[in-house]
Amino acid sequence: MKKRKILVPTPKSRFVLVRCPDCGNEQVVFDHASMEVKCLLCGRVLAKPTGGKARIEAEILQVLG
Repeated sequence: MKKRKILVPTPKSRFVLVRCPDCGNEQVVFDHASMEVKCLLCGRVLAKPTGGKARIEAEILQVLG
């Protein structure tokens, strides 16, 4: 009898900790965001949707699980 491999797909999307270039606020952003993500303090756009991965316009500090 032949053994079957059970493939478990891993997601290609991640949450990312970013720092706002204007005010320095640290915020968690989804890297496949489908809407504009703005800084909670100053309102600057941190991520813009592109149809797939979002264009992140802030400094990426850490990639979270």
